[in-house]
Amino acid sequence: RAAMVFALRAADFHWVLGGILAYVIVEIAAVLRWNILLKVQGIKLGTPRVAGLFLIGMFYNQFLPGGTGGDIVKTFLLWKETPDKKPGALLAVLFDRMIGLIALIVITGTLIFLRYTWLTRETGTRLDNNPLHDPRFYVWIVLAVFASSVLFVVTTFVVSGFNLLHALPKRFPGREKLIEVSAAYHLYAHHWRATVAAFAASLVAHLGTFTTFLCVAHAFKESSRVGLIDFFSIMPIERTISSLPISFAGVGTREFVLQVMLFNLCGVPPADARLIGLTSFAIILLCCLPGGLVYLLYRPSGATRHVKLREMREEAAVVEHEISADK
Repeated sequence: RAAMVFALRAADFHWVLGGILAYVIVEIAAVLRWNILLKVQGIKLGTPRVAGLFLIGMFYNQFLPGGTGGDIVKTFLLWKETPDKKPGALLAVLFDRMIGLIALIVITGTLIFLRYTWLTRETGTRLDNNPLHDPRFYVWIVLAVFASSVLFVVTTFVVSGFNLLHALPKRFPGREKLIEVSAAYHLYAHHWRATVAAFAASLVAHLGTFTTFLCVAHAFKESSRVGLIDFFSIMPIERTISSLPISFAGVGTREFVLQVMLFNLCGVPPADARLIGLTSFAIILLCCLPGGLVYLLYRPSGATRHVKLREMREEAAVVEHEISADK
């Protein structure tokens, strides 16, 4: 704690302001991406309205377990705006997640492929033989998650492209989700220019998040010397591990992974590494807080009261069933 206090006192907080600006760019890119995907579905709400719904979703994603609660909330509110286009609204939210995942797969795969030797080298700086203190342990976990994600995306492409959904039994686990993904693929493949633009926005959003953490790293003296390529090579590891459902909003996990990776690979003191994680999370939280205010003031068409999350989930299940029935 004393080392963290010392690092904070010596910090250059101008870089923290840079991190905030970088994350605002992340949010702008994400709003543009979702707006593009909504327009493909024939949903035109106007950028301010879409931005409001997006901020509400971001806010709830930080405070609801599972990381997708915000998607349910913003989808439900979107349905109130477009009651005649519920399936399209749901598919836009689903594909927003999918294209973000595909962009992260591309970034992660590229960086790990190019920097695998550096990420898995023996540095001789490990504290002990505990595998949790070995950067290679986290690289291998991310590779496993990466392989699973690639398998999922390829499987959905194959099932959708060869129209194999009709061969699946009615009670096949995840059948309705596969049908949703298939419907989204077919529509967004037809509107490929919009899909390419949304993918580009996803790349900006992910790299902007990395830049937020990099700006924070530059705020602290000991971590300011870490190069951009080295830091960006570590970020997919941290982003993937901290997104796993093993801690609330990644708190604790994020800081520990950064500590292990930055200390062993870049020689950054543990206190500085933990501060990078905590400060970056504080920036993300700060940029998501306006969503709470927007939610309090938001009055979508047709809504007379605030609805419980359980009711939102139930309505989402009904719409999913409608999409499945259409197939």
